[in-house]
Amino acid sequence: MQTYLLSQQLNTRSLAENSTACPANATICNGTSCVLPEDNFNETLSVVLSAVLTIMLAMVMFSMGCNVDINKFWGHIKRPWGIFVGFLCQFGIMPLTAFLLSLAFNVLPIQAVVVLIMGCCPGGTASNVIAYWVDGDMDLSISMTTCSTLLAMGMMPLCLFVYTKMWTDSNAIVLPYDSIGISLVALVIPVSFGIYVNHKWPSKAKVILKVGSILGAILIVLIAVVGGILYKGSWIISPKLWIIGTIFPAAGYSLGFFLARIAGLSWHRCRTVSLETGMQNTQLCSTIVQLSFTPEQLELMFTFPLIYSIFQLLFALLILGGYRLYRRHRIKTKTDVEKTEEKEDSKSMSSHAKINGGFVSNETK
Repeated sequence: MQTYLLSQQLNTRSLAENSTACPANATICNGTSCVLPEDNFNETLSVVLSAVLTIMLAMVMFSMGCNVDINKFWGHIKRPWGIFVGFLCQFGIMPLTAFLLSLAFNVLPIQAVVVLIMGCCPGGTASNVIAYWVDGDMDLSISMTTCSTLLAMGMMPLCLFVYTKMWTDSNAIVLPYDSIGISLVALVIPVSFGIYVNHKWPSKAKVILKVGSILGAILIVLIAVVGGILYKGSWIISPKLWIIGTIFPAAGYSLGFFLARIAGLSWHRCRTVSLETGMQNTQLCSTIVQLSFTPEQLELMFTFPLIYSIFQLLFALLILGGYRLYRRHRIKTKTDVEKTEEKEDSKSMSSHAKINGGFVSNETK
C-alpha cells in the first residue's frame, strides 16, 4: 500500500514537472499566464543588447543630424509655430485620446493608467528615421523630438495628474527623470555632431546620411524583436488592450496630420508632425510601468507598451509604403505631362515652319 502511494506521488510530481502550466519559480501563476523572476541570463542579455542598441541609436541620430541645416533648425527655434503645433499634438491630443479610449472601452483602472502613461510619453527617435524616408522636414522632426523630450519632464507629471485622478493617485506613478535625461543627452549630442559635419563637410554628410538611414531601419526592427524577447510573462491579456493598442497609434498619426494641416503647415511638415505624434517613446513607458507597479498589477498590462510599439511600427510602414506609391505615381504622371507638352511644342513648331515656308525663328528653337 505504501509502495502504491509513493508511486502515485512520484507520478503526480512527474506530471506536474512535465506540465505546460506555469513553472515552479513563477512569482504569479494564473493558468498559463505567468510572471517569472529575472534570471541572470536574461539580465546579461538585456545589458548587452541595451549597450548595442544605444550605440546604434547614437550612430543613427548622428546620421540624421547630417541632414539638418543649422540655419533652418535655428529658424524653427526662433519661429516655433511648427514646434508649437507638435507640442499641442504630443501633450494635448495624445493624452486626451488615451483618456477617451480608456473610457470608451471601460478597461480596468490599472489598464487605463498604462494607456495614459503611453499617451503622455514624448515622441520616440524612430520617428526621425521614418520622417527621413517620407521626405519630411528633418529640421522640424529633430527639433520636435528634442523639445518634446525636454518638456516631458514637466508635462508628463501634469498630464498624469489631470487624467489619472479618477483611476489612481498620480503620486503612485514613478517618473524616471534619469531615463528621460539620458534619452535627451543620447539625442542632442549625436545630432549636434551631425549638424556640425553637415555644416563643414556637406558631401561627406550625404554619404553618412544614406548609411545611417539604412542602419536606422535595421534598428527599428531590432528594437521590436528585442522587446518581444525580453518581455516576461504571457501574451494572454485583455482583448480590449489589443484593440486600444491598434486604434491608439492610428488615431495619433491621423489627428496629428489633420491638426498640422488645419494650422496651415505644408504637406511635408504635416507628415512630420503626424509621425512625431503617433510614434511614442515606448521604452520610456515600459520603464515607468516597471518602476511603478507590483508584479500582480503588471500581469494585467505589462505587455501593452510592446503592443503599441508593434502597431505604431506597422502603421508607420503603411504610411511609408503609401507615400512611396504616391510619389512614384506622381513622378510618372509628371513625366507623361512633360512628354505630352514636348510633343505639342514640336507639332506647333512644325506647323509654324510650314506656314512660314520652312523658316523657324530663333525664339522657337
